Amino acid sequence: MKKALLIIFLSSFLFSYSQEKENISLKKNEIKGNALFLILGTGEITYERLLDEESGIGASLFVPFDSGINPKFSLTTYYRFYFGAKPASGFFVEGFGMLNSNKINDIYLYNQTPQMAVSGTITDFALGFGIGGKWITKKGFLFEINSGIGRNLFNQKSGDYGYQIVGRGGITIGYRY
Repeated sequence: MKKALLIIFLSSFLFSYSQEKENISLKKNEIKGNALFLILGTGEITYERLLDEESGIGASLFVPFDSGINPKFSLTTYYRFYFGAKPASGFFVEGFGMLNSNKINDIYLYNQTPQMAVSGTITDFALGFGIGGKWITKKGFLFEINSGIGRNLFNQKSGDYGYQIVGRGGITIGYRY
């Protein structure tokens, strides 16, 4: 009898169930377009890769269609942390780095002797932070509102160029797959 009880006891692990959390398959890729910028005559497309249910990394490419719009180009990478109940949705905060190129027209350098006018483009790199919200449907369509502010790190010699602060934001629609 003791042997039978011992065999039953030792083999009981074969019939037990673990209480681990069920592994939910999370769609990890998002492609988005900024609808607000499209209306204003520019284009911004974003790719985001979700790292887990609370965070993601991404990159945005901004290119204007109209030659009168500044900046002329920007490439932004970011890291986001989400606070929503659904995976990678709801309120978020982000930190970003932005490579940007701005056109300057006849900026007079008054601290130079002799005074001179400068025109052309300035390329700079900014660091900043932002906030926003993301809502997603069960089928994977998403809507996002975000805004952020950053500061260029280079080309700030006595503030002559006036492009020290950069903004980031938009009303974005996309799809998670």
